[in-house]
Amino acid sequence: MPEAPIPPRHPWSPDVLAARLPFLRRRAALTAAVRGFFQSRGYLEVETPCLVPVPGMEVHLRGFATEFRPHLGIGQDSTLWLRTSPELALKRLLVGGAGKVFELARVWRNGEASPRHAPEFTMLEWYAPGLSLAGLMEETELLLRSVCPGVVGHGEATADFALPFERLTMAEAFGRHCRGLDILGTVNAQTGEGDAAALRAKARKAGLEMPETDSWEDGFFRLVMRHIEPAIGRGRPTFLTHWPTPQAALARRDPRDGRVALRFELFAAGLELANAFEELTDPVEQRARFERDVAQRRAETGEAGWDVDEDFLAALEAGMPPASGIALGFDRLAMLASGARDIEDVLWLPALPRAPQQVLAAPPKLLAGPPG
Repeated sequence: MPEAPIPPRHPWSPDVLAARLPFLRRRAALTAAVRGFFQSRGYLEVETPCLVPVPGMEVHLRGFATEFRPHLGIGQDSTLWLRTSPELALKRLLVGGAGKVFELARVWRNGEASPRHAPEFTMLEWYAPGLSLAGLMEETELLLRSVCPGVVGHGEATADFALPFERLTMAEAFGRHCRGLDILGTVNAQTGEGDAAALRAKARKAGLEMPETDSWEDGFFRLVMRHIEPAIGRGRPTFLTHWPTPQAALARRDPRDGRVALRFELFAAGLELANAFEELTDPVEQRARFERDVAQRRAETGEAGWDVDEDFLAALEAGMPPASGIALGFDRLAMLASGARDIEDVLWLPALPRAPQQVLAAPPKLLAGPPG
């Protein structure tokens, strides 16, 4: 007699949900603690649109599109996108004079699914006029120490939020973990462009792999992911700061060195947790970067995608105050706070249910008590 088939196990199945509830309760406590932190520091919680004409300008992100079809007499047929980040909307609020703002935003990124990625997830973003990149690092460290005191972990890696966070420039990181490679020596200070041939030559001299077909950006990320990321954020969190200008994104250049952008990423216990900029407020330079990004995305994907965000550029032309801002993966923070190994453990109902063999039947033990 054949064996009965194993019934499918859904995210809402009582046994599956029961196994995840400790992680989800930790997530709820973390949400309350984060809100309390920002409210105590004078930030205003805001809600910005999820459906937008331009979902974000990052080259390598893919969006979810939908069609607006008016039937009540207002508007016109148009393509809208689920946002990949609330960043451009929050900066518009800075232009309007909203002051310090934060948002726990639902965001969407097409094709991203792994134990550390979900196509729909929560991004914690906050922006403060007048705040420097150094000031933002101090505030980020204070936030994490406040809502996740003590040791956090992911898999076998841990980081102690009670310890002073490491501050490591990208140039220092390459020197320390890439056998002395001078990454800034491959960047043109005037144009801000990277020289692939120069990077390849330096990598070869250091005995590091960089294929002939790699662009500067490909080679840069190959070296970062292979040699730098595995070595940082262990024991204590690491701010990886002062990125080469070709990776400036929406950050302004360091006025003391045109090869460097005022940007940092935060790593803790083997996870990339946050990305931050001292914001670029020059509409001319921002337009040039956006146009380059649109052209690169279309060349890489062969799809039309979306155009430059003209409304955001109009906001910059109206005058955005000097500011710094950060995007922090809230689901990853919940993973660290609870010790969850899989992002689905901290999502109430994952958007992409996995096959039965991919569902964790007995998630690992929580690391510590609830935050805050």
